[in-house]
Amino acid sequence: MLLSFLPFYPLISFLLIILLKKQLSWWQTSVLSVGAMLLCAITSLVLFNALNQAPDGVITSHLWRWFSLSDGDSFVSVNFSFYLDALSAVMICVVSCVGFLIHLFAAVYMKEDENFGRFMAYMNLFIVAMLILVLADNLVLLYLGWEGVGLCSFLLIGFWYQEKANVLAARKAFIVTRIGDTSMAIGLFMLFNALGSVNIVDVSELASAQWQVGNNDAYWICLLLLGGAVGKSAQLPLQTWLPDAMAGPTPVSALIHAATMVTAGVYLIARMNGLFILSPQVMNYVAWIGAITLLLAGISALVQTDIKRVLAYSTMSQIGYMMLGLGAGAWSAGIFHLMTHAFFKALLFLTAGAVIYALHHQQNIFKMGGVLKRLPFESSLFIIGLICLMALPGTSGFFSKEAIIGQLWSSTTAGQALWWCAILGAFLTSVYSCRLFFIAFLGQERFSHSVTNLSNKGLKASLITLALLSLVGGFLVPDLSGVFVNATQGVNNVVEPEWLHSVAIATPIVGIVFSWFYFSQYRSAEPNIYQQAQLKENQNPIVRYCFSGLGFDHLYELVFIKPFVFIARLNKRDVVDQCIMSITWYVGLWRDILVYSQNGLMRWYAAAFAIGLVCFIGGWLL
Repeated sequence: MLLSFLPFYPLISFLLIILLKKQLSWWQTSVLSVGAMLLCAITSLVLFNALNQAPDGVITSHLWRWFSLSDGDSFVSVNFSFYLDALSAVMICVVSCVGFLIHLFAAVYMKEDENFGRFMAYMNLFIVAMLILVLADNLVLLYLGWEGVGLCSFLLIGFWYQEKANVLAARKAFIVTRIGDTSMAIGLFMLFNALGSVNIVDVSELASAQWQVGNNDAYWICLLLLGGAVGKSAQLPLQTWLPDAMAGPTPVSALIHAATMVTAGVYLIARMNGLFILSPQVMNYVAWIGAITLLLAGISALVQTDIKRVLAYSTMSQIGYMMLGLGAGAWSAGIFHLMTHAFFKALLFLTAGAVIYALHHQQNIFKMGGVLKRLPFESSLFIIGLICLMALPGTSGFFSKEAIIGQLWSSTTAGQALWWCAILGAFLTSVYSCRLFFIAFLGQERFSHSVTNLSNKGLKASLITLALLSLVGGFLVPDLSGVFVNATQGVNNVVEPEWLHSVAIATPIVGIVFSWFYFSQYRSAEPNIYQQAQLKENQNPIVRYCFSGLGFDHLYELVFIKPFVFIARLNKRDVVDQCIMSITWYVGLWRDILVYSQNGLMRWYAAAFAIGLVCFIGGWLL
């Protein structure tokens, strides 16, 4: 029964704040929104503990019958029901606990905003949608949550809609993710048509019973579901929306990147693992998409000047690692990295937000400098987040990333080439992390205004808690062995060289050493050095190319947007609309004829009657 209440805590909070926001004070709004998240976090932890005593390791809750679908011979009920197993338990703990800490931070960070109530209400609704997504026992309900997080991301990215750039960023995120959502919807239709069920557990069982590995239906359905996943999780080729999503307030960035939207695609593939196992070719696509994305994002992060955009590309890269793990059949490792990444990425975004606030909303790292000296508390926590991101030995990021890399070499759907991609990605992660830290936190101060500290105890408590989770999260290894179907499938008999793990462990350290010497000028440079460095980067065409996310926005504008605009302009009068308007003209013509004939003159009526009578008789005689 407790499971049934979980999404309704933030839902009730959302409704109350939206209805009463003008009557509620900052304190009352904060208590409602943050309190609802605290209840979610406590309930999630209680449910996680109760799962160990549950029969078959599953807890279900049926709320009501939603509607019915016809499969031709019978009707299939679609219920509003929740399904909790080890996978969804990990997800609700991440969503609720990390979401609570982000809400606690946001209550302080957004206190002075005139639309504070609307912001906290949208944040609560975001959590509602994500909880429905991960708890759904059927694919239709999952899709409801899936579309819900898309709507909430649009509302929150464009929260400061007074600026056009924010509206454009929100619209871009909404449209790009809709492409993936359309692919996913088609895949769900095909799945129901082929198996006659939308229940997640039944679908996996029916697929394994009816289809062999390599089945054509499984291939196309998995490929379409992958399309939905790459859209939500900002993977190649639908990754372009994520960097622009930084237009929203910093707590939104933390929520999207750590606990909600971008993890949805990873969860979808992990949840449907029984289906993806039947299509090794698509699993290979998943692995390659993850590998290429993590490299492209790492290269782009190397030249960014906005601290939040560096972290955004970092998220894209780390999600790439999760996809790479799933594609290699390392299901548990992929979800493990999802969990640890939520801890340290939320910490990085929130500490970055505290720094941005302290520097009067300055986000350009070349205009910071000396932050470590001026903001030691925030800087210390940011360092913790960075070492976890770089996966230094002993941190949570090390355990989860190493778990993925360790299974790539011998995987039949990944292999040696992808192992080297993962190693190169780890090196890039260390380099762009060090560059960010050296430029923004070391050296001389490059800002003339005073520093405004966020000294609220609740804010500090949320940051410290996230820092602790980031450090010890590697020991919270989730046991997902009973969730994934054929978890050991896809491992070949290749003998792994002894140096594999040593190279993986040493790579981030090598990246730090390289960065220490390569970026040495940034550690104690004069302010004009930074100006010259930024000017030099702006003039370098390769740097500009990487800065733009390797030109994907320009490519899509050239291939899709400009031709569409050209055709729209040619068809500005709309041929289809003109056909519809001709019907209006035709009806209007007869209306005019009838109006003209009904002029009230008796002679006109008599003549018309006589002519009609002659025509009738003449026709009858002929």
